[in-house]
Amino acid sequence: MPPRLRAARLAVAMLFFLNGALFASWVSRIPAVQSARGLGNGDLGLSLLAVALGAVVAMPLGGMLSGRFGSERISKITALLYCLLLPVLILAPNLATFVITLFLFGAFHGALDVAMNAQAVVVEQLYRQPIMSSFHALWSTGGLAGAATGGLIASQGVTPLVHLSLVALVSLAGVFLIVPHLLKSKPGHAAVPEKTRRFPRPTTGLLALGAVALCVMAGEGAMADWSAVYLRNNLLTGEGLAAAGYAAFSLAMAAGRFLGDGLSARFGPVALVRAGGLLAATGLFIALLFGQPVAALIGFGCVGAGFATVVPMVFTAAGRTPGVSPGVAIASVTTLGYLGFLAGPPVIGFMAALIGLREALGIVVLTSLTTASLAPALKRPRQGSTPQVDQ
Repeated sequence: MPPRLRAARLAVAMLFFLNGALFASWVSRIPAVQSARGLGNGDLGLSLLAVALGAVVAMPLGGMLSGRFGSERISKITALLYCLLLPVLILAPNLATFVITLFLFGAFHGALDVAMNAQAVVVEQLYRQPIMSSFHALWSTGGLAGAATGGLIASQGVTPLVHLSLVALVSLAGVFLIVPHLLKSKPGHAAVPEKTRRFPRPTTGLLALGAVALCVMAGEGAMADWSAVYLRNNLLTGEGLAAAGYAAFSLAMAAGRFLGDGLSARFGPVALVRAGGLLAATGLFIALLFGQPVAALIGFGCVGAGFATVVPMVFTAAGRTPGVSPGVAIASVTTLGYLGFLAGPPVIGFMAALIGLREALGIVVLTSLTTASLAPALKRPRQGSTPQVDQ
């Protein structure tokens, strides 16, 4: 591979890592921020909703801007603003400005997510082999690193302002090193009409891909919010073992993503998504059926492994949609997926109040089976033109 292309791959990989690490660094200090601001759980929950709303609003906009101006330019701008806003979250003088800052933080997080995935599609197409899963593996690794580092720093009594300011400075330095190596792709593709660089009416194919993303990310949200609660309250484990539920899911997902590119090249995205959906459904069904802590941990790990490669391959498939620029196509499926991530946990909570949490988690089994049934949506289109890149 040409050195320029290898450098671009490394730059995109580090952008994914920084995105995950920045977000996890903020999450690791939420308890301290809640205490410092004297927020109750309800007020905190409403405040944090601003992050999600900002992301949902900005994702389509990030796709349109990437299609018009190029994903490398939008990646650079949003990454810089994302870093700068991190310490501002702590400096906000009152609740109103705190919520506004959270909204902007979520907006730049969401726009960066779309732009960097669009850039990853360009790099992957030039590589002519699957590499998307490795990028998402580094996002997961960055999240684990940010969370672990944040917990360690918090245990040493470092204030959130000092901690997040240092993270922002290091990340800014990383961004300035990364951005010169991003590929300056011409806005959209050479074969993409100007009108498709705006947010179009989703095609049937994009809607199917969005449905896959919605199902998988609803399951991811459920694992994040309910795995520990299920272990603690239903299976009566200690808090440490309860926390291991989401750790099993996360570690299995990260490992699966590192292996995902090779598996995708060998078996193809359709077979891999079908197998992943079935693995997640079967593992979780058996775990819920037995109702034992060890079975639950194995089941949560199966969900993580099954879901690991699905979203990266959905983004790759979306980025290859004929006649639509990668940024716009990815924004379409990402927005639907993120809605699933937001809606999934509350739906499970509502159903848990009616029928019990064990039974409500069966929804994830159903969404996993739906993912398997929608796997043909990831069938590769006929080989089209390669993205054009300015040298």
